[in-house]
Amino acid sequence: MTEHDQLALNLQRNRITRRQVLWLLGAGALSGCASSPVGGGSILVGMSEDEEKKVDQQVAPQQFSQDFGSVQDASINQYVTSVGQRLDAKTHRPQMPYSYRVLNANYVNAYTFPGGAMGVTRGILVDLDNEAELAALLGHELGHVNARHAAQRQGQSMVAQVAIAGANIAAAVTGFGNLVNAGSQLGASVLLSSYSRDNEREADELGQEYMVRAGYPASGMVGLQQLLVDQQKESPSMVQTMFSTHPMSSERRDTAKNLAESKYAATNSREPGRERFMDSTASLRRIKPTIVACQKGESAMAGKAFGKAEEQFRSALKATPRDYSANLLMAKCLSVQDKDAQALEYARNATKIYPQEAQAHKMLGVLALGQRDPAAAYASLDQYDRLMPGDAGVTFLKGVSLEGMGKRQEAANQFASYLRRTNKGQAAEYSQSRLRSWGYIK
Repeated sequence: MTEHDQLALNLQRNRITRRQVLWLLGAGALSGCASSPVGGGSILVGMSEDEEKKVDQQVAPQQFSQDFGSVQDASINQYVTSVGQRLDAKTHRPQMPYSYRVLNANYVNAYTFPGGAMGVTRGILVDLDNEAELAALLGHELGHVNARHAAQRQGQSMVAQVAIAGANIAAAVTGFGNLVNAGSQLGASVLLSSYSRDNEREADELGQEYMVRAGYPASGMVGLQQLLVDQQKESPSMVQTMFSTHPMSSERRDTAKNLAESKYAATNSREPGRERFMDSTASLRRIKPTIVACQKGESAMAGKAFGKAEEQFRSALKATPRDYSANLLMAKCLSVQDKDAQALEYARNATKIYPQEAQAHKMLGVLALGQRDPAAAYASLDQYDRLMPGDAGVTFLKGVSLEGMGKRQEAANQFASYLRRTNKGQAAEYSQSRLRSWGYIK
């Protein structure tokens, strides 16, 4: 009896083993991983604006959800948006559909997609000192969009590939490969390839120009660069993604300082907006201990120190019991330790805290499979699919859930749908084996 046949038999008997659950999750998460249209593909110069926008529409929502969605305090998102709009009106491409959101991810980073959909993690926002530094951060990302750095690295073939796949399969890797991973520590680095140092220098220069045009002191860029250089020295693991997608150096800080003291010297008497920044981000700053604990927990998870990670997440939850990110991370941490029953509690909490965000529903579905409850797994996975359609890994897991419920025809439809997106990897092999054994294919 093959491994696939044994799994199918165990699904029929509702007796799947922990090892089989892990295999399913790994198969569903890892197979069919295609290079993101925002990184890792062949270069095609001349990508149109419409194609840039298409990338954003198809991929950005998946990544933002992978980073636990926008923070639930609308005023913070409105504030960051207002700063971004003040800047983007001064760019070389003001016609782009720029958007800004503060994400629940704890790692230190900001990133943008080629059409201007931008994410700023709460992990970096709480470390900034004033609005000028925020403007520098957003300005730098706007520099990438306006210089078309991401677009230059992509080709029409990559856009077409995403259109066919309809999913950010790579996002599943960070959330559920082998059931659990450090997850958001990787965040955007899964999708966004590292910019070259020349790209970074150009984005810095453009960002500093835009913030000056918008009325900010050029010294804000110096402050931002100094913050990141200091953090890299003090806690390199906390900023690993920032330095992965945005290579930093003291050289870039020094360049920004030279420009601030020469070309833009007259701007440094401008108000940096510290009071306004502090007032506008106060609700997020109040939970900084929770964010820091989550950062430490995720670092421990990455090092497979799961007991230490659990301690950090408990500390985070003690400080802020209804923090979505902390509840979801605790669920992942407990699950990898074979504490699925406890993990379910935190995953359910997360769905109640932020029902419109998809990741907690996915986690709940994954845990239900582990608890041999395919009906509950399907319900949660289907809810994820409604909120965040297009994840091929979820399509596969829905098929597995339906098979476990004895709904062969519906399961076959899911497996066939999965195979239309990709025919490579473990999940594809399993899907083909089931369709073949059921007589749907030869």
